[in-house]
Amino acid sequence: MRNFRSSVLFVLSLIIVSNVARASAEIKVHIVYLGEKQHDDPKLVTESHHQMLSSLLGSKEDAHDSMVYSYRHGFSGFAARLTKSQANKLADSPEVVHVMPDSYYELATTRTWDYLGLATANQKNLLNNTNMGDQVIIGVVDTGVWPESESFNDNGVGPIPSHWKGGCQPGEKFKLTNCNRKLIGAKYYINGFLAEIDGFNFTESPDYSSARDFVGHGTHVASTAGGSYIPDVSYKGLARGTLRGGAPRARIAMYKACWYLEELGGVTCSSSDILKAIDDAIHDGVDVLSLSLGSRIPLNSETDLRDAIATGSFHAVTKGITVVCAGGNAGPSAQTIANTAPWIITVAATTLDRSFATPIILGNKKVILGQAMYTGPKLGFTSLVYPEDPGNSNETFNGDCEYLNINPIREIAGKVVLCFTTSRRYTTQSRDASFVKGAGGLGLIIARIPGYTLTPCKDDFPCVAVDYEVGTDILFYIRSTRLPVVKIQRSRTIVGQPVGTKVATFSSRGPKSTFIQDIAAPGVNILAATSPNAPNNAGGFAMYSGTSMAAPVISGVIAILKALHPDWSPAAFRSAIVTTAWRTDPFGEQLPAEGSSRKDADPFDYGGGLVDPEKAANPGLIYDMGPKDYILYLCSAGYNDSSISQLVGKVTVCSNPKPSVLDMNLPSITIPNLKDKVTLTRTVTNVGPVNSVYKVLVEPPFGVRMVVTPKKLVFNSKMKRVSFKVRASTTHKINTGYYFGSLIWTDSVHNVTIPVSVRTQILQNYFDEN
Repeated sequence: MRNFRSSVLFVLSLIIVSNVARASAEIKVHIVYLGEKQHDDPKLVTESHHQMLSSLLGSKEDAHDSMVYSYRHGFSGFAARLTKSQANKLADSPEVVHVMPDSYYELATTRTWDYLGLATANQKNLLNNTNMGDQVIIGVVDTGVWPESESFNDNGVGPIPSHWKGGCQPGEKFKLTNCNRKLIGAKYYINGFLAEIDGFNFTESPDYSSARDFVGHGTHVASTAGGSYIPDVSYKGLARGTLRGGAPRARIAMYKACWYLEELGGVTCSSSDILKAIDDAIHDGVDVLSLSLGSRIPLNSETDLRDAIATGSFHAVTKGITVVCAGGNAGPSAQTIANTAPWIITVAATTLDRSFATPIILGNKKVILGQAMYTGPKLGFTSLVYPEDPGNSNETFNGDCEYLNINPIREIAGKVVLCFTTSRRYTTQSRDASFVKGAGGLGLIIARIPGYTLTPCKDDFPCVAVDYEVGTDILFYIRSTRLPVVKIQRSRTIVGQPVGTKVATFSSRGPKSTFIQDIAAPGVNILAATSPNAPNNAGGFAMYSGTSMAAPVISGVIAILKALHPDWSPAAFRSAIVTTAWRTDPFGEQLPAEGSSRKDADPFDYGGGLVDPEKAANPGLIYDMGPKDYILYLCSAGYNDSSISQLVGKVTVCSNPKPSVLDMNLPSITIPNLKDKVTLTRTVTNVGPVNSVYKVLVEPPFGVRMVVTPKKLVFNSKMKRVSFKVRASTTHKINTGYYFGSLIWTDSVHNVTIPVSVRTQILQNYFDEN
């Protein structure tokens, strides 16, 4: 969140999904991997491949007919049509590293949806059971939309939902005909912006005085949440597949309330414009409202009436509209989570099970897989340098990335430069790469804190990220070699194991008072539609990262759940995704949280966990809430009767004594100041089989005793809602940090799980700097 006021949390990635191999025939394509090339001339490499095949098959003609691909640039190998016995013969050759049958890839959505279990190939999954979210309307408050993008084509989309009351607003380069059965609404809000920015002149601004998107962020968000199918999309060859949103037949309504301001070099959103956009969205009939917006620290409290998003979303939620918000990009620091009002679904960001491995080959033949989005030509062996004082010079040398510009130009020209940085700024890599290129350098290797997002460098300049340990290994090679050299190859997409999922470094962390983020979703390098004006776009598509991109993933999930359960409340949807979430990745591996050091993720990192859409469709029990519950919360938070009455539009009198904030019926328990013992209440509603019995399982936080009564909940046709009490007491004798556990209701089919976070505070309101 880099811009003043409510700034867009810029940011996510489309990749190919490995599929089960097709039924084998006698002759199948096999990949014969030969390792590093033996020749720099690609023609000679290919010729060697043909010679090997000719020796096996008996003739050049047969070898030519058999050959599918010759891998001759990044490494040596070939793909050929072979029988199993022929493949086995090649595998026995001393020149061959290994031979493997070709695997087949299904061209699918951004890897996000298959990763989360919503592949369209499964005819009986949630996506197909809900007709892909048809008749559900997703409203997006953002920077606008690029209506010509294929993400908003209405092929196969039915009539506009009958409950839609909105429309499209013409403006600069935006006509009524730019809308269709997919993009059913597009409006813009600028009065607040113009009032704040004296002397703003649209004739001199690159932004459009209309709902048309200049920067591309809103287009990306809308495409991620509900974009239509587009086959064969990639980012310059990386992550090729079929692009789609979470609910591909849902309808999109864009409310542009954020504007590009050249003086800032970024986007700003007026609170008044945001509120008007939300106001119109409520009127227009949206079912889900997605806001990838936030504010700078200091953050507003969760119910601060000065917070336009909290206030506007309160009204939306009380009218049955589910509001989904980005949690912020201020991680990995604690207590940085934004948009935590208890009626908002707050989203954290994770990576996917994919990476863009970029081979770095040192002169000693050591191969290092860095991370980059480099799609340019392979860089052959080139001088490698780390700028440092040789000991006999009066000139200044510095290997810190931020100070590369003080080095002599000759130190950089014609070389690949290694530098080290402690910066967390995403601009560091692009700025340093621009300097190196301007000084005549040929590439850049940045050693940095692990876990920060990748951005492609301008003009496809080779710039690769590694961690400090790898950077130190490269530095040792440079210092121990008279003429150090390096190769940099094109980035390659790796999907699935062994690549693991992590909570993203930038994703803001909890807690905030008694609130944490609700849920996590993929938010790193998501490939989706964007504006052709956006930097790093390729054919109208780009990869962005941030909780901005995780939020529309959840918006898409909520849209398909809404199609399945049209009568559920916003709180019911939140409960369903929180209580059924993965606490591991989909493969059962522990989810780490990236930061200055990696640790196992906890509720302050990912809330309930990583969203599992299929399980959320059938949660068993829900922790439901409505307007009365939110009013009780406002009373417990200390708002007076007059303020609450103004907010809800009717006379409201809080009880005396006021209710406990701990009794808010959230699908989580956070106790920030446990001194001795406390008792709190939750209520669950049965949405599963009518006659059900649930038993409790408690995993208490360390040093905390938890007693739940009753220990068994019985539901039938007359008893659909049951309350229970949780008594928590501490055994600690000192102030502690937070410890984590969980509370689970199970009927042997459903495991309705909520996270528990408890901090002991013997000395209350005490800040410990020790």
